[in-house]
Amino acid sequence: MSNAVMSNRFRLPLLLCALALLAGCASAPRSHDDAEWAPTPPPAQQVAPTQADGSIYHDSQNMELFADPRAHRVGDILTVALVESTQASKKATTSTSKTDKAKIASPTILGQGLSIGGKVADIGLDGERSFDGTGSSSQSNQLTGQITVTVAQRLTNGNLLVRGEKWLTINQGQELVRISGIVRPQDIGQDNVVPSTRVADARISYTGRGTLADANTRGWLSRFFNSKWMPF
Repeated sequence: MSNAVMSNRFRLPLLLCALALLAGCASAPRSHDDAEWAPTPPPAQQVAPTQADGSIYHDSQNMELFADPRAHRVGDILTVALVESTQASKKATTSTSKTDKAKIASPTILGQGLSIGGKVADIGLDGERSFDGTGSSSQSNQLTGQITVTVAQRLTNGNLLVRGEKWLTINQGQELVRISGIVRPQDIGQDNVVPSTRVADARISYTGRGTLADANTRGWLSRFFNSKWMPF
């Protein structure tokens, strides 16, 4: 048996194993968990053991019959209504024009003007420059919906630092919405909802991952030819 035949026999199983590994890696779910955006649980409290004294109500049961249902403690849940809408436009037009003219008379010798070949030796300079430039830009964005977050920290002035994310898996793609910021308790409605326009220092991101997101992304070679590093 020749070496070429033996090589082909060993090459085929190796190729099949490589394809199986690639298929396994492609089908394995990718983890996108980020510890920074994990929900914040309420602080653990040490509760003294309840003494059976025959009473129906105990202070240790933490029954808030008349408490405000709005979020105000670390670990409480708060709903943020996304009502973001921005629109910007810019237009610039520049036009410049400049004309220069200069004339130097021919020198005079013994009362006669200097001439060369019967022509007066006058010197004249004419210059003209002009520039026209026009530029315009417009952008519009809109984001609506709701996302429920948790209170990560209660600041010394009573404001709440909130943070949360939402994952949506649709067919072969994943959609991710993240928001963080500072909320005033006075801006929270009776239904425990605050509009995103009332969130200070807001960080809102809406991204996608998966087959659809990859199809809408240009390849690295195409990005290179359209980058600032391309000299042409």
